[in-house]
Parts: sequence; structure tokens; C-alpha cells
Amino acid sequence: MTPTGTHFNYYHVCHRKLWLFANGINMEHESDIVYDGKLIHEGSYPQRTERFEEIAIEGVKVDYFDTKRRVIHEIKRSNKIEKAHEWQVKYYIYVFEQNGMEGCTGLLEYPSMRQTLPVVLTDIDREEIKRTVNEINSIIESEDCPPKVNKRICKSCSYYDFCFTSEIEE
Repeated sequence: MTPTGTHFNYYHVCHRKLWLFANGINMEHESDIVYDGKLIHEGSYPQRTERFEEIAIEGVKVDYFDTKRRVIHEIKRSNKIEKAHEWQVKYYIYVFEQNGMEGCTGLLEYPSMRQTLPVVLTDIDREEIKRTVNEINSIIESEDCPPKVNKRICKSCSYYDFCFTSEIEE
């Protein structure tokens, strides 16, 4: 299976979240934080739809692509999981390269924070992406859901109730 950008992001956040999402247990539709992120994405740069394109290639769908400058723009709500966001954009650049679009770079944008972060892909990153794709597929194809972890980010995760609400034993 070719991972999506969401798979790649979730791999860097939580393997359990990745497995649940990939196996059809989707909680994002109930999350106020996810909804807030969609509003930020839709409302932050209204003029971009005229100049840039939303492109989907091999399971990845980038927010905006500047075809002239070859820049992938990814809009995020906050930088709390910046490492995961950065690897998601690196994966997008990698997929674009694999499909003949050389020389792309990325730009992570946090409009609420008025911050941007340039993203480039190195040869070391390319090797890491190949390894990560294999690990993602291994996690997704596993019969067993990975164990829950208790990270600070868990409290704002759309899967929090799924992971941390237990039934009372009789």
C-alpha cells in the first residue's frame, strides 16, 4: 500500500492512531480541533485558490502547490507536532519527485501563529522515508492494534476517548 500524507503524519505522532485510522476507525469527524483546523485552512488564504492548485498524486493531496516556483504549501493549525508536519511535507516532496516533479520544496504555514517553516528534502531524508514507508505498512498490516501511549499530545487527539475511556469491570 502507498501511504497517504495522513498516514505519514500519524506515524510520527502515534502508531496506535495510525493503525486505527488505517483500519477504518476514524474519529476526526467528531473533533473540534480538526474542525478548527479545517476552518483555518479554508479561511486563511482565500486568494490562493486563484493562483495555486490543490494537487493529488499517488494518495497524497497537498493543500496548495505553486507550479511556477514548485513550492508545496501545507497549512496547519498549530506547531505542537511540528516534526510530524515537517515529515509529512518531506513525504509530499518525495512523492512528487517519484512522479517526475524535481526541484520541489515545501512551506509549512501556521496562520494562527503567523509562522512559516521552509522544508527541504535531503538524501538522508529520502532514505528515512523509504524505511518509514516499510514501517507504516508493517503497522497497518498488523493484526494487532499497537498499545496506547500516554503523551502530552493525547489530550487533544481525536482518538483520546477511544484510548483512555475504559469500561467498568463487573
